[in-house]
Amino acid sequence: MDRAYEGNETRQLALDLGLNPVVPPHPLRAQPWAYNTEIYKRRNEIERLLRRLKGFRRIFSRFDKLDVMFAAFIHFALIVESLR
Repeated sequence: MDRAYEGNETRQLALDLGLNPVVPPHPLRAQPWAYNTEIYKRRNEIERLLRRLKGFRRIFSRFDKLDVMFAAFIHFALIVESLR
């Protein structure tokens, strides 16, 4: 979730699903809620990793028919990214 989804309905849906939303409230909100700023900062790192993984054509087009092969290539792509 990002700040664009900080509405009450979306937040309540995430809580009902058992998720812990770490979206900062809008600065002008009358009753802002507390959120974990460290986890919110780490969310950006995950989004950047997923963007780099989409650079592997085999991942975003899902050429592999077997889930095992798809998961294996994701592991391979993560190893390549960690070596960069």
